[in-house]
Amino acid sequence: MSVAVAIFVKTPGLSALKTRLWPNLGREAAERLHMACAEAVASVVAEAGRRHGMTAYWAVAEENATAHWPGFPCVEQGAGSLGERMARVYRRMYERHGAAILIGADAPQIEVRHLAEADAWLRAASAHLAIGPAEDGGFWLFGGNRRLDDTAWLQPRYSAPSTAVEFVEALRGQGDWLELERLRDIDTVADIGPVRERLAALADATAEQSHLMEQLGRLDDIAERCA
Repeated sequence: MSVAVAIFVKTPGLSALKTRLWPNLGREAAERLHMACAEAVASVVAEAGRRHGMTAYWAVAEENATAHWPGFPCVEQGAGSLGERMARVYRRMYERHGAAILIGADAPQIEVRHLAEADAWLRAASAHLAIGPAEDGGFWLFGGNRRLDDTAWLQPRYSAPSTAVEFVEALRGQGDWLELERLRDIDTVADIGPVRERLAALADATAEQSHLMEQLGRLDDIAERCA
């Protein structure tokens, strides 16, 4: 058994992304930010893979867009709602590896220690599940080491203040839970400053995280004017 880590991404120019940032940053700047966040997350996942043996993948939203995402093997999310797409990717990763972690590109301040903690938990012989709650009520990470009922992914209301709570409830009885540190996603300009501060406090930031921190610093002035 090994642990797969699938990073969920959308491709600029092929999907609308970071739309809540468009009014303040513009579409192109929001897309550049998404790519910088994805690169920062990928750099941490790659380092975690080197240290702990996890296998990284891009989980790409669009059909025939995998050429846009080098560095890791790609899987397509496929059609459907977010819950349907996560269920599909999780099932594929579980079948290949025996344990799977799903993360997005919205919390670029993640650290190797977060992934290492989830990895160690999921390598247990017993049924284990892991969640990284987000400050907005969603979650930035989910992991499991058992086949899950696809219908559980469809029960939560996504992008709601209670998403993580509802998802945990939907999976009640399917394994013991590990709750990781609560992190803040970058969804609006109000998130830019706090995430930048968290990146600045990292003792072992990757080069990609440091680059993102500089980019967020340039955007922070815009965020302050919009506050």
